[in-house]
Amino acid sequence: MTDATSVAGPPGATLPDPSPLQRLLDGKLRPGAVHWIGLRPARHAPMQPVAEVTLRCEDGVTGDHYHGRSGTRQVSLITRESLDAIASFLGRDRVGPDELRRNLVVAGINLLALKGRRLRIGDALLEVTGECHPCSRMEQILGPGGYNAVRGQGGILARVLEPGRVRLGDTILRIELDPTGCY
Repeated sequence: MTDATSVAGPPGATLPDPSPLQRLLDGKLRPGAVHWIGLRPARHAPMQPVAEVTLRCEDGVTGDHYHGRSGTRQVSLITRESLDAIASFLGRDRVGPDELRRNLVVAGINLLALKGRRLRIGDALLEVTGECHPCSRMEQILGPGGYNAVRGQGGILARVLEPGRVRLGDTILRIELDPTGCY
């Protein structure tokens, strides 16, 4: 089954109206903002907070231990709101972004509404490639129940389509599709 967001059709063809669900998924989305940026210099090394990073198509976040690898896991994002929820699920006052080892913490935008979409952060263009699910280390890092506290709250993964710099305070915007379902 196809709809207007998945098939452009022959030139001059009238496209079917998107489904009610698709119209909801394509609905307005308030911009968010970058609140924290962190680098993982080595596999189990402590996160290093920074004021800005460079994102590159070839290898993701410059200075991150994943630097040099291409693919779908170049940049990891989580919301400040998810960090608050995880802390609440654990009965803690706070969970720090360094504990979940994500590159970017954003606020004011629902990252799950970006699944399968493109987004602009600072000068960079990214494509969301999937959710960032918890690993078994969450039990070690966050304590008993850490894995389950992060389930559904772990953020998203993205790959870099256009390189650029991302700074604290930068806006995060979903790139809207045109009426044919293209960017």
